Amino acid sequence: MASAAVAVALTAALAACGSEPPSTAAFDYPDTASTANPETAAATKSALAAYAGYLSAARKAEAIPDPNYPDLKKYLGDPLLTRVRTSIRDIKEHGAMRTGKLISDPRITAVSLDSVPATVSIQDCIDATGYAMVDKKTKKAVPGQAAGRYIATATASRYPDGRWLIDSGIAHRDQPC
Repeated sequence: MASAAVAVALTAALAACGSEPPSTAAFDYPDTASTANPETAAATKSALAAYAGYLSAARKAEAIPDPNYPDLKKYLGDPLLTRVRTSIRDIKEHGAMRTGKLISDPRITAVSLDSVPATVSIQDCIDATGYAMVDKKTKKAVPGQAAGRYIATATASRYPDGRWLIDSGIAHRDQPC
């Protein structure tokens, strides 16, 4: 298995995380949902729901692996949808899959309802210590796939049909949390 290609695939997508119980990571961001006007609170709630849906769908898609897993397009917009699908396709082509548990602790960092499209910025502390990439046949860990805790950022955008979709995201593996 070409672990370099798989490593590229992992970096391309925001780590596929589940909506597990929050970690104990500390952030200094205000609780936007509790202090905001109703429109901001609704945007925040919708963006976090889209983010949780994305993480869950991506985790399930990586476990199969299936780059065309139907729930991906329910929560993702381009260009992130294409990047995630490409990442999962690379994992599949190299005979790998993901197993285990990932912990996510997202926080809202900004809400911009006056922009076109309206956006909500999210910062997350991803704990991937229990989430592994393994060879699909042998179930042995893929060498060179280090896990850990790191910062991830994402943007949710409100699409013309009113849906909030995650359309950009980056895993900052060099920034521990």
